[in-house]
Amino acid sequence: MDRRMFLKSVPAFAVLASRTPSFGEEMANPPAVLPELKPITLPKPEKEGGKSVMAALWERRTNRSLSDRPLPPQMLSNLLWAAWGVNREGGASGRIGRTAASASNSQEIDLYVFLAEGVYLYEAVPHRLAPVLAGDQREKVGRRGRGNAAAKAPVNLVFVADLAKFNRGTPQEPGLKDPEIQKSYYNIAAGLIAGNVYLFAASQGLAAWFRNCNKTGLAADLKLRPEQRVLYAQTVGYPA
Repeated sequence: MDRRMFLKSVPAFAVLASRTPSFGEEMANPPAVLPELKPITLPKPEKEGGKSVMAALWERRTNRSLSDRPLPPQMLSNLLWAAWGVNREGGASGRIGRTAASASNSQEIDLYVFLAEGVYLYEAVPHRLAPVLAGDQREKVGRRGRGNAAAKAPVNLVFVADLAKFNRGTPQEPGLKDPEIQKSYYNIAAGLIAGNVYLFAASQGLAAWFRNCNKTGLAADLKLRPEQRVLYAQTVGYPA
């Protein structure tokens, strides 16, 4: 699906001119707004629907066989919110609370979303996609070129840890400054988010696959700062 067809199929997506976060949040590494790829407002996430948590746990599994069928806008919105969205405005230490925990509420994980028309950064506040890189980059998430599932799946999530965000964690316990402990913190945070994605996928009849990825290549393509680390990828779509 090309970008024109995608935008026609997404009437609820609105182009935003402003990038000012709400709830007092600030982006640590805002991507430049590209003229050929515009921000997308996601529909408001739904609070109802899908299977129960217990039923989803019974259905949770890795499925590497994915269709190239696009996810509807509402499904994409719900997926990203379930993964790492805002579920309360007053969380720990007075900051927003999110659907997955993080050490001292540092919220150090960024989710890059690889779609057919380009790469976006998921902004939980105010629940939208900010443009990062235009064009279909999905094959770069995998390691085997266009023969891999990532190259055709509608959504690929790339987990990136931003070590600079540990500086805003509260309380500032010693582990937030220790590089080895930081590793355990951001790996656990990524795992919690991935678990949310798996449960959401199971509740909606979607396929999901959490795995390693081309860390070096993706870091270069996304022009990450030295404090940022590419961790993992997770591919989501309808079962093939």
